[in-house]
Amino acid sequence: MLTVTNIGLRYGDRKLFEDVNIKFTPGNCYGLIGANGAGKSTFLKILSGEVEAQTGDVHMNKDERMAILKQNHFEYEEHEVLKVVIMGHSRLYEVMQEKDAIYMKEDFSDEDGMRAAELEGEFAELNGWEAESEAAILLKGLGISEDLHTKKMADITGGEKVKVLLAQALFGKPDVLLLDEPTNHLDIKAIQWLEEFLINFENTVIVVSHDRHFLNKVCTHIADLDYGKIQIYVGNYDFWYESSQLASRLASDVNRKKEEKIKELQAFIARFSANASKSKQATSRKKLLDKISLDDIKPSSRRYPYVNFTPEREIGNDVLRVEGLTKTIDGVKVLDNVSFIMNKDDKIALVGGSEISNTTLLKIVSGEMEPDSGTYKWGITTSQAYFPRDNSSYFEGVDMNLVDWLRQYSPNDQTESFLRGFLGRMLFSGEEVMKKASVLSGGEKVRCMLSKMMLSGSNILLLDDPTNHLDLESITALNNGLTNFKGSMIFTSHDHQFIETIANRIIEITPKGLVDKQMTYDEYLEDATVQQQLAELNS
Repeated sequence: MLTVTNIGLRYGDRKLFEDVNIKFTPGNCYGLIGANGAGKSTFLKILSGEVEAQTGDVHMNKDERMAILKQNHFEYEEHEVLKVVIMGHSRLYEVMQEKDAIYMKEDFSDEDGMRAAELEGEFAELNGWEAESEAAILLKGLGISEDLHTKKMADITGGEKVKVLLAQALFGKPDVLLLDEPTNHLDIKAIQWLEEFLINFENTVIVVSHDRHFLNKVCTHIADLDYGKIQIYVGNYDFWYESSQLASRLASDVNRKKEEKIKELQAFIARFSANASKSKQATSRKKLLDKISLDDIKPSSRRYPYVNFTPEREIGNDVLRVEGLTKTIDGVKVLDNVSFIMNKDDKIALVGGSEISNTTLLKIVSGEMEPDSGTYKWGITTSQAYFPRDNSSYFEGVDMNLVDWLRQYSPNDQTESFLRGFLGRMLFSGEEVMKKASVLSGGEKVRCMLSKMMLSGSNILLLDDPTNHLDLESITALNNGLTNFKGSMIFTSHDHQFIETIANRIIEITPKGLVDKQMTYDEYLEDATVQQQLAELNS
């Protein structure tokens, strides 16, 4: 069991935590949630001992082991993949290293023999005989093929390194498992495998993630970081969200009724206090009025932007025709004779396959890139707004504030007051709108790009991974805005729930052709015919 007692941490005048008291119990998976900057990753570092709290302490039994998902992907460059995974159990790896060193000695003394015997006993207790097979199973489950197990970390790709470090954290059945954004850079099969692993994991898991579907699948509890406190709720993310929204509405309703009662009492006092026959009653009501106080509903640190895409004109039946698009980048053919017709009301998710293929297709149909061959044609009633995966060119070296930055994309030369109000709805309040566009964070840049798209009034949206860099609140707001959008769209995303709740058509680009299905994402993943077709095209 992991116990947190009176934990507190400040950075200058900023309070991250105060008097945090929690018992994290075995068999539960806790989803740690909170606004960006609330201190989720810092709290995990306090639990792991990497950061020291200013007050309180973290206690775990001496015979228990904690595992952490490492964030430095280049920490083990000179080590073999399989050994990096086993390093997740540091004591077991130490025993293996010392044992091997003794057996490699040319002069093997009696003392060496006695020490080797001790190490062999501890090796067996730590389940060392199963270590390599367990590590291989974890790697295979995450999609790391056996031919990579003996390669050095320096010789595998960045995405493969992420999977190896995740396998390292999972290795050896740790008593407490700390995972900070474990689904980042994972493909759908690896995520599904990880979900099943954590669902069946018998010890304690504490996870930070922006993937709502993942939190819903694996979490038994939500640890909500707000107001410098952490409150534990039973249930997954959706249960917490609906419950918190209901509680907020109920609190508002109670206060609204009290406000109505106060106004009623104030009106009575104003009307009758000068009337002698009513003065006694008025006095008693004034005393009642003085006793009534509105419950303080603390403004949550959760801030939801207002995302609403309103097309200026309706789309006709002729939307987009793509014929034979082919493109080679750096000697690799990323699009090969791609053809499809986009219909009115289509919300197409480009899933699976190569990210560069999906991005290239969006760049071509948005006019950002020319194909090597093939054509595309938009209908005359369509207007497109494009959200690029890499938005750096819109901000780097731009010496203007956010109001002036957004004014560039305002079709009707809107007033400063309008633009300030628009930015305010996208969480740039007060003097924040005077920030230079060149110094924005990743999440702020995304919100600016979404503002640009909303001002365009386009009836076709092209979005390449728009949830990247966003917190859960902004993802939820964008998700709702796109679900309610009356136009058509083509988009990519790594967010399962985002795709499932928005898309009504799924397209996957494979080396041998398209898989194109008019269905939801979950139906696509579960459809046996689709999976067989994919297997044949990818073989």
